[in-house]
Amino acid sequence: MSLEQLKAFLSKVKGDSNLQEKLKAAKSPEDVVGIAKEHGHEFTADKINQLSEEELEGVAGGCGCLALESQYSGAA
Repeated sequence: MSLEQLKAFLSKVKGDSNLQEKLKAAKSPEDVVGIAKEHGHEFTADKINQLSEEELEGVAGGCGCLALESQYSGAA
């Protein structure tokens, strides 16, 4: 349940439009964790808040993951 697992999952998301759509539909950090687990990546919801904006942009591209992180962490 590590930050490395989250980064690995987001790297996978970058090249998978189906995963991108699933993440866009996620309503909570727990939904994101569940989607990741379905694809072999395990981490806790609090790991989402530990990524910097640069890390999210770098590994997730335009998948909307930055918006997810901002929504869940309370960032603007």
